[in-house]
Amino acid sequence: MANLRSSKTRVRRNKKRELVNKNRLSSVRTAVKQTRSAIAAGDKEAAQKALKKAEGSLARAASKRTIKKRTAARQTSRLAAAVKALAKK
Repeated sequence: MANLRSSKTRVRRNKKRELVNKNRLSSVRTAVKQTRSAIAAGDKEAAQKALKKAEGSLARAASKRTIKKRTAARQTSRLAAAVKALAKK
């Protein structure tokens, strides 16, 4: 257990940040799953809407450093390519 006042404050703040980051990461995963399921179903419009949402949540998570910037860029790129390939079919 932390003894110093600043250490106790840091522990409390870390718990709050952990909850925020968990929620943000959860929303990112949900958005990516929705996009992938729309692609698998072959629904172009739903996939494009889901991609838009996923891009936003990935960008926000990257800007807040919940996930790495390049990870977000890679996932966004792969999802966009899959939606684009679906649109060509």
